[in-house]
Amino acid sequence: MRRRDLAFLALAPLPFACARADALADRLRLGACVVLLRHGRTTPGVGDPPGFRLDACSTQRNLSDEGRAASQRLGAWFKAAGLAPRAVRTSAWCRCRDTADLAFGTHTVWAPLNSTFQGATAEATTATAALRSALTAMPAGAFEVWVTHQVNITALTGEVPSMGEGLIVDAGGQVRGRSSFS
Repeated sequence: MRRRDLAFLALAPLPFACARADALADRLRLGACVVLLRHGRTTPGVGDPPGFRLDACSTQRNLSDEGRAASQRLGAWFKAAGLAPRAVRTSAWCRCRDTADLAFGTHTVWAPLNSTFQGATAEATTATAALRSALTAMPAGAFEVWVTHQVNITALTGEVPSMGEGLIVDAGGQVRGRSSFS
């Protein structure tokens, strides 16, 4: 795979962002971190249509063709870099599950990653606390991928990622890298 084909390598200019793809991969190999991915690009809209159901993808806002292709490119980058997450956890929403499956071929639904866009404040606070707790338990030499929604990533990091953007967050909760795969 040619470097210019790797959309995941387009890094944002944060002062602590990895400057090169090799540095990004090296940071992941160190472990004690999580790749927080906002799901790939979706069909137009905000939130989900009224009456959506988690058990019926046809009632939700789903990945666009662009989002599906970008998710596959993301997986190809991880494979080419020889990076294998110890787990791929996702929100129950179809756009998150599909992002994970297209990129990594697997996922485990984990409730703290579910969208809190229209949820109660207490539920959002509990979810963020669970994410922080799991993050602090990440061991050296291992990383996980968590596919979720903007509101969850913002609650955990204070950052507002675009669709198809990922943040590397260390066990202390600090953002150590940022990249787009869309």
